[in-house]
Amino acid sequence: MKKKGLAALVFAWMLLMVMAQTGQAAPGSTSIYLDGKALALPENGQVQNVNGNVMIPIRVVAEELGFDVNYEKKTSTVTIKQSGTTLILNVNKTTASVNGSKVNLPIAPKLAEDTTLVPMRFVGEQMGLEVSWDNTAKSAYLTSSSSGSGSGNAGNAGSGSGTGNGTDTGTGTGADGQQPGTVVPPVNGAELAKVTGIGFSNNSLMIAVDKNVTPSIFTMSGPERLVIDLPQAQFADTLANGAPLDVNKSGAIEVMDYPDVSKVRYALFSSNPSTVRIVLDLNHKVNYQLVNENDGLIFVNLNMDPSQGGNSGGDGKKTVVLDAGHGGSDPGAISVTKKKEKDFNLAVVLKVQKLLQNDPNINLVLTRESDTYPTLPDRVKIAENVGADIFISVHANSGSATASGVETYYTRAASLDLAKVMHKHLVQASGLADRKVRTQSLHVTRETTMPAVLLECGYLSNKNDDALLATDEYRNKVAQGVADGIKEYLGLQ
Repeated sequence: MKKKGLAALVFAWMLLMVMAQTGQAAPGSTSIYLDGKALALPENGQVQNVNGNVMIPIRVVAEELGFDVNYEKKTSTVTIKQSGTTLILNVNKTTASVNGSKVNLPIAPKLAEDTTLVPMRFVGEQMGLEVSWDNTAKSAYLTSSSSGSGSGNAGNAGSGSGTGNGTDTGTGTGADGQQPGTVVPPVNGAELAKVTGIGFSNNSLMIAVDKNVTPSIFTMSGPERLVIDLPQAQFADTLANGAPLDVNKSGAIEVMDYPDVSKVRYALFSSNPSTVRIVLDLNHKVNYQLVNENDGLIFVNLNMDPSQGGNSGGDGKKTVVLDAGHGGSDPGAISVTKKKEKDFNLAVVLKVQKLLQNDPNINLVLTRESDTYPTLPDRVKIAENVGADIFISVHANSGSATASGVETYYTRAASLDLAKVMHKHLVQASGLADRKVRTQSLHVTRETTMPAVLLECGYLSNKNDDALLATDEYRNKVAQGVADGIKEYLGLQ
């Protein structure tokens, strides 16, 4: 199905409500924004959170929009047709049909009085829309592919010099405190952005933040350093990806196997305005590129100064991105014994990490190492920015009580060979039924540019699969299968 047709159908499905009257949302109620435009909601059409799944209300589609919409009350079936594409959704059923192909939903659509609610995850993963949920504002944001996003900010923003006295991430004065660049004054009443994660991989620094910030980046000499200041920001209570944070709100990451950087240091540099400073201790001068698209992730990509000779990060390693599906506020599927898919996904990925972390030919990057939720675009961006050779997303499935087995999904033809290899090892390791390699338009396998697959390691809706998925023995077997598949595909066996 073409992405435009899918996005249009999602718009229709979001707007559909049988015989509802249009009205503005009441003050303090939830809101839905499509490409930045607030949608008018009926009074009883509120966004709901059902077992961790954000459910979006639907109302009637105006005929002038060109959609052919039919609601069959007897069967509780909604059929939407547009430009040769047919979407069929059923109330209280976790499967939908797109042009005759079966699509699984994380939770069934339901009726709330005369309004139909559909899971927002379905909108994002199946229909090509980027989605996000602001829990504070109780607002859902949907962005179609046509709206796009701006390019990152690239280049060297300022330069400077100073003497390295070990205080360049601390508060106070001194040569390192006289940084060039723009200092943003405090905004009265403004909530500070929180830095939620700091990591260094593939010769790139990654900073995760929970709201937009405008970084200032510059160099210092004697010794060589690269400094990134985040004004109007503070640290979260803990940092993701295992980055340490002490009681003084500072920490450091030792950098190994990269020729440009020896250490990453960070601290709360100033309290007025509140500013987080991150310093890269360099082995020599570097060229760098700051990429900030105001989507929650900031990258600083490094390239060795050509005058130094040699290469930058060109160590011949293959970069593998491991993605533990769901996480944080998104539990994924819920098993028959009330276990959460996100926990299984993370446990397996961490086991794969242990199996491969000492392989001299592999550079591992995890989209999450704890119970956090990177958005689907975040996961893609991580893979793209580290120049991943392959992308592996780990999941557990949900369907009927009798469905059992493992599946491997891919979207682009370039991913088929990877899918075949990974699926072979998944079937062997799991011992479950072979439900074959399948193609489906999933965000992380569609929007990535390297070979990418999504592994479904069993059915949480099946009592036998569920019991296996909960055991450490099964998780170890699946992790070994994933590791073996990665090595075979990369020619490292």
